[in-house]
Amino acid sequence: MNIFIVYAHPSDNSFTFQVKKSFVEGLKSAGHNVEVSDLYKMNFNPVMSEKEYLREAFYKQDAEVPLDVIEEQKKIENADVIAFIYPVFWTAAPAIMEGWFQRVWTYGYAYGEERKMKTLDKAIFLVTMGGSLKDKIRQIEVAAMETVMIDDRMKNRSKENEFYVFDEMTRGYSNDLHREENIKLFTKKACELGKNI
Repeated sequence: MNIFIVYAHPSDNSFTFQVKKSFVEGLKSAGHNVEVSDLYKMNFNPVMSEKEYLREAFYKQDAEVPLDVIEEQKKIENADVIAFIYPVFWTAAPAIMEGWFQRVWTYGYAYGEERKMKTLDKAIFLVTMGGSLKDKIRQIEVAAMETVMIDDRMKNRSKENEFYVFDEMTRGYSNDLHREENIKLFTKKACELGKNI
């Protein structure tokens, strides 16, 4: 299968990078083709221009779509599965990931009566966070984030959706030993998810 990964993290010195690396290793070991949009390394522009806004606001399907957006849409069309890998920043995806959705999910492509976007076989989210899912407030926050990503962003754009959270990854606060144990456990899990996609 062809797997398209949309990845957002500003540093390779991060647990999120390790999750991405392990997931890709699992995918490749199972013989899948992998394409990655590393949004920070690409310097992807997450800011919608006025021209783009007017296209969306007035549902102008025939209006011009920026080339960088078209390139991302082509990657989707070449994929069977789309994966999103990112950290939680203030109970949300990084701004660059949010901007990716806002710009790439264009009228006439991702939504509208004559939507052209293919229905993917699967969408999978691998999300990292510092907080613990043992905390009730974190459970509520994650449920809200999952609702946004699955019920709004993907909705009927994929046949199947999966949402995984790798928690308790904060550095320091007497958490370093536990964090190291989690890194081993979670990177193994990410690799298995890739193998069994």
